[in-house]
Amino acid sequence: MNPISNIKRITFLLLFILLNFGCDQVSKIIVRDQVAEHANISIIDNFLTLTKVENTGAFLSIGHNLPEVLRILILNLFPILVIGFGLYYLFTEKNLNLWTQAGFCMLLGGGLGNVYDRIVYGSVTDFLHMDFGFVQTGVFNVADMFIMAGIGILFIYTFKKDKKDKNLTIAP
Repeated sequence: MNPISNIKRITFLLLFILLNFGCDQVSKIIVRDQVAEHANISIIDNFLTLTKVENTGAFLSIGHNLPEVLRILILNLFPILVIGFGLYYLFTEKNLNLWTQAGFCMLLGGGLGNVYDRIVYGSVTDFLHMDFGFVQTGVFNVADMFIMAGIGILFIYTFKKDKKDKNLTIAP
């Protein structure tokens, strides 16, 4: 890959990551400004509700009661290192297909959104809740949706790739 096309590739990837980050941050700014703490606003017939919560932990508030030093190390420093490694891998590995790149960008953009909140606000603003009747989600945000979508894309592509590679293996 020539240097110009690599710069274009990295620029596109950065823009996609920033788009994910920006969508997350805009949604949180609106919610912080317009929705009261612990409000319960039905969006789709009690299936999807807005419920603003400031989460000092990780997913489902895991770790919210850890001592502050541990919480900073585990919920701020470790994710920053993982994001740094992810960015390095994404920018230096030139043989990633489009879906893998998209999955990484969504994962990194969402991760940046939540880490940014923890550093700037001391908590992550979660505000979406889904009730399927037989099961409910925890309260989550747009960054969490990007993270889960990115993981899903990477998982599906890896599974498909492994299956394809196994089909190419010649039996003895």
